Amino acid sequence: MSSTVELTKENFDQTVTDNEFVLIDFWASWCGPCKQFAPVYEKAAEENPDLVFGKVDTEAQPELAAAFGIQSIPTLMIVRDQVAVFAQPGALPEAALTDVIGQARNLDMDEVRKAIAEQQAQEGQQAG
Repeated sequence: MSSTVELTKENFDQTVTDNEFVLIDFWASWCGPCKQFAPVYEKAAEENPDLVFGKVDTEAQPELAAAFGIQSIPTLMIVRDQVAVFAQPGALPEAALTDVIGQARNLDMDEVRKAIAEQQAQEGQQAG
């Protein structure tokens, strides 16, 4: 049984809203690096049962890929408390994926939200 969740435009928002920590693998069946990354991602999902590991098939869900500006696959994204805290294209080796998960776990989300609010305030001032 797979420990990853197939994300679609129908369940994506609900999944991200209902879970405070979601990893998302944007992939496609024709993508060689995606196939190489899949077992690494599955293993990480098994080793982190408290986290949600989602997969978005960019061929079947082009709207989701477009909504996140996915230009190359695989792309790994991490969403915490409905905030994208990490996004990087490329198949990560196992050690790098483990490290990224650890870093994302250790983020202080209050600090992240504060930084985003400050950035948005600055952008608002520049626009005016």
